[in-house]
Amino acid sequence: MIRHLELGDKAFVRGRKLKQLLDTEQIRFGGNARLKIYGTMSCNSGKRMKPENRVFFASEAEAESLGYRPCGHCMTAEYRKWKQGNPQYN
Repeated sequence: MIRHLELGDKAFVRGRKLKQLLDTEQIRFGGNARLKIYGTMSCNSGKRMKPENRVFFASEAEAESLGYRPCGHCMTAEYRKWKQGNPQYN
């Protein structure tokens, strides 16, 4: 897991580093550290997130191993599967 603010001290630097990590496929998913939700990098919900809450993952398995759940907007099928496996959310 990589925290957004760890990528640099200025937004421009963070943006360049983020692009480099995406281009090399070192990260594939983004998440919200406060809400423990992860999703695709193109999700509109994730784009509105505050940088201090934003984290990045190389894989779904990494995100799930850290206790994050799939986003209900951009990963609908995965979210439904997660929800069925967690009866307290039904």
